[in-house]
Amino acid sequence: MKALRIHAGPRARQHLEQQGLQPADVGVIPAAAGGPKGLILGPMDRFIFGEWLPRSDQPVHLVGASIGAWRMATACLQQSVAAFERLEHDYIHQDYELPPGKKRPTAAHVSERFGQNLEAFYGGRVQEVLSHPRYRLHIVTSRGRHVLGREHALGTPLGYLGAFVTNTVHRKAMGAWLERVVFSSSGAALPFATTDYRTRQVGLSADNFMQALQASCSIPFVLQAVHNIPGAPRGAYWDGGITDYHLHLAYGLPNSGASELIAAQAMSTSASGGKGFKTASEPLRAGAGGIVLYPHFQHRVVPGWLDKGLKWRHKATSALDNMVVLSPDPDWVRRLPNAKLPDRNDFTHYGTDSRARAQAWLTATRASQQLVDEWREWLERPDMGAVQPL
Repeated sequence: MKALRIHAGPRARQHLEQQGLQPADVGVIPAAAGGPKGLILGPMDRFIFGEWLPRSDQPVHLVGASIGAWRMATACLQQSVAAFERLEHDYIHQDYELPPGKKRPTAAHVSERFGQNLEAFYGGRVQEVLSHPRYRLHIVTSRGRHVLGREHALGTPLGYLGAFVTNTVHRKAMGAWLERVVFSSSGAALPFATTDYRTRQVGLSADNFMQALQASCSIPFVLQAVHNIPGAPRGAYWDGGITDYHLHLAYGLPNSGASELIAAQAMSTSASGGKGFKTASEPLRAGAGGIVLYPHFQHRVVPGWLDKGLKWRHKATSALDNMVVLSPDPDWVRRLPNAKLPDRNDFTHYGTDSRARAQAWLTATRASQQLVDEWREWLERPDMGAVQPL
C-alpha cells in the first residue's frame, strides 16, 4: 500500500510539471502544531534536512508552531540528523507523574518537566540555532489580550470561551482575545503577509529562545502559559497552534536582502512605544516566489486550533498556491497501532503504562520511513499522476 500523498497548489503544480523539484526551489518549510502527530514526520525531517536540502545553499525560512517549532529549531542545530533522532526519542519516552486518582498530570508539573527537557536539549546550543548560516527560524506563539493577558483560574476559561465564540463568527475577530506573536531570527523578514490576523514580530535571541519555544508548545490547560518573555510585549503566551494550527498563511519570500534589513529595522521599534516588536498595523510583507514544502500529517491546512470543527475553513485558498504538501494516506494510517496517528489522547488511553504508549509510537515512527522512501522515489522520477490538487 502506498503511504505518501502529494498535494500541490496551482503555481506549485505548474513548477513541478515543468521542472520537477530541486532543493534550491524551496524557500519556506512550515511545521504544524499537533503534538504527537508530528512524530510521524521524523524520518522525513531527517531526510530533508540531513540529506536533500544540504545539496543547495539558498536561505530557507522555517516556520513552526508547537511541536513544529521544536522540529524547526532542531533543524537549525549542527548534526541535525542526530538531533532529530534525540527529539524523537525524548518525545516518545516523556513521562509525567499522575496525582492520585487523576488521569492527567497537573499543568504546573507538565510545564516544569517540559522546561527541564528543553534546557537539557538546547542548553549550551542556542547559538547554533540563532546563527545558522541558511535557516531563518520563526517560532509562532499566541499572546493573550485583555482578560487573557494573565493566566487565571476563572478568567482564562472565560477568555477562551470568548475567543471560541468570536472565532466562529470571523477568524480575524479572535484577535480581540489573542494575537499572533512570531519570534524570528535576527533580521529575518516574515515569509508571509500579516494582513490576515493581528500579528507582532519579535527578534529571537539567547535571552528569549527557551521561553518562546516553551510558549509555542504550551497548550492551554495542559501546560501553564509563559509570562513576560524578554524583548516581547508583556502578557501570557500560549501554544502557537491556537492562532495558527497548520500555518495557513499567505506565503511569499523576500525579493532581496533589503527585505530582511527593513524587517530588522522595523523590529527595533513599535507603534506602541515598546522595543523589539512590530504591530499588525504595519504588516511585514514578503514578495512572491519559491516553493513552500510542507511535510504534514494530513493534507488539509486548517488555519487555527479553534477551526478544527469548522469544516468550511479547511479548504485551500490562494495563500497556498506555491505549496506542496506531503502527507500520509489515510488508508495507510489505519494500519498503524490503534488505526491512527499518535496523539495526545494516548496519554489518557495508556495511563501509567508509558512503555506500551512508547512502543505504539515507535511502531508508527518506524513505519513512516515508507513516506521518505516514496518521496525519494518521486524526486528521482517525478510522476505528476501522483500529485493531487491542494
